[in-house]
Amino acid sequence: MIDAHHHLWDTAARDYPWLSGAAMAPLRRPYGLADLRRGCAARGVEHTVLVQTVGETAETEEFLATAAASDGLVAGVVGWVDLTAPDVAGELMRLRSLPGGELLVGIRHPVQGETDPKWLYREDVRHGVRAVGQAGLAYDLLVLAHQLPAARDLVRDLPGMRFVLDHAAKPPIASGAVEPWASEIKALAASPNVMCKLSGLVTEADWHDWDAPRLAPYAEHVLGCFGTDRVMFGSDWPVCELAASYEQVVDLARELTAGLSAAERELVFAGNARVAYDLPS
Repeated sequence: MIDAHHHLWDTAARDYPWLSGAAMAPLRRPYGLADLRRGCAARGVEHTVLVQTVGETAETEEFLATAAASDGLVAGVVGWVDLTAPDVAGELMRLRSLPGGELLVGIRHPVQGETDPKWLYREDVRHGVRAVGQAGLAYDLLVLAHQLPAARDLVRDLPGMRFVLDHAAKPPIASGAVEPWASEIKALAASPNVMCKLSGLVTEADWHDWDAPRLAPYAEHVLGCFGTDRVMFGSDWPVCELAASYEQVVDLARELTAGLSAAERELVFAGNARVAYDLPS
């Protein structure tokens, strides 16, 4: 079993602006490899993908070193580089030369925080994204529903690249709405070079009042649009702890996919992550 999306952070060593505010207070403490191991061991997760949390290459360097020292638990790192920099290819080569650099499997930029609706259309951004693809890495799309049209055009314009949609673009579960999210997800899924993470759903629901039946329509829509060969499980731990423990999130994912065949569940819980991030078998 592979957890294709989780984080680590150390609030004693670095500032995390997105952790500000009273609602995020429960998460303002260090989360390290030992914490991750406990959750993984409790639910039989053998490997994980560690994903960036801040726009700093220093964090990526630290994550690569952490992955290298994890005894195989962290099988890959989705890091960060400045996509608008003139030499993205050179920066990727530098990261790959560092301890653990061979575990760099993807790059992500938090587009959800960009105020420019045309950000993914900018030529300097696209130059950087192309460099990620040319380096053989995946690009994680962290976008919201209103940014899905731009994401759709990006993946269509770069058909030779591997893209991964994080958290199913954060559907409006708490409100019970489905549109325009559902239509945009279907349009994005029409491009075969993008996969989708079944992750982050509990924190898009009411943190204190959620259950599998209320999340099921969103999971079913994702599986219906992308198919079981392009959806992968991710815990989004420790962010998920705002609404659920690591164990609860794994159990929820198993419940939401209970109707799949054993072969389909193997794809969702391991095989698709290997393909998306070119992880070893």
